[in-house]
Amino acid sequence: MPPIKPTLTDVARLAGVSEITVSRVVRGKGPIAEETRLRVRGAIETLGYVPNRAAGTLASSASLFIGVILPSMHNIVFPEVLRGIYEGLAGSPYQPLLGVSEYDRDKEQEILASLLAWQPMAIITAGSDHTDVTRRLLSESGVRVVELMDTEGDPVDLVVGFSHRQAGYDSGRHLIARGYRRIGYVGHDWAADRRARLRYEGLVAALADAGLSLAAEVHADGPSSVTGGTEMLPRLLAAAPDIDAAVFVNDDMAVGGYFHCLAAGIAVKKELALFGFNGLDIGQAIPMPLSTVRSNRFEIGRIAAERIIAEPKRPAATEVVNTGYEIIEGATA
Repeated sequence: MPPIKPTLTDVARLAGVSEITVSRVVRGKGPIAEETRLRVRGAIETLGYVPNRAAGTLASSASLFIGVILPSMHNIVFPEVLRGIYEGLAGSPYQPLLGVSEYDRDKEQEILASLLAWQPMAIITAGSDHTDVTRRLLSESGVRVVELMDTEGDPVDLVVGFSHRQAGYDSGRHLIARGYRRIGYVGHDWAADRRARLRYEGLVAALADAGLSLAAEVHADGPSSVTGGTEMLPRLLAAAPDIDAAVFVNDDMAVGGYFHCLAAGIAVKKELALFGFNGLDIGQAIPMPLSTVRSNRFEIGRIAAERIIAEPKRPAATEVVNTGYEIIEGATA
């Protein structure tokens, strides 16, 4: 039995204000004292109340929307996921409504509340690392919920992706099998990107199982970029000049590391192996194709959309669809 959704009346009662006041706060119209506004907002968050902005439209029209929340559009990873979603929806009447959280959990919560107000037939979001309020909103919405990319965590409904921790572990085992023992790591801000941290933890576990540990690690402030890799690799080499391999958080950073090697006269693979993650086209287009892990990003998006269309009602049991990944040997490690 679906949970009983809180109403505007419930919010007004908890906040100790009139329903008209709650309505004004929700719509952002009319003079409202700041203390009152904060009290109403607190009641909304406590109850998990979601206004129905589609009330003035036909229910059949509202149900054609699918809310999509992605953490970033800075590189090709999530645009490819979105392209897969569009492919999965092709030929259907459904249309995605997109929000970008910039890896900010509070912003994801804000976007989700806004999307749910339009009564979508489903929500697609990335990962399971949500605020408590976001998870409650997803759980109590009653619509299909698909969490993409990472299979770690407790699903709300359907998960489509793979284990980033295992991908990191397999990357470490791959390098160890090729004789590398002095391995360094180049990362970025973990506060936002939980999946990057899971891969790091998997890498460290693989090294530990072989009686090894990271020789050194450096982290760029903010999101990953090619420039970040170019800047971070010399810092890693300054901290551990004798490393024989550098593992990068992703291909963007690894390609930047490759450019630094070209500029500094470092023989890639012979003197220093480079290893990335994602399997981006740019990494395979450089003169020495990057050794990396390819994730099935397009398929993740496509499968998510197709499963929603095939089964629009949320089932009683949760499910995990493992899309796997592939280690690309490349030429840099």
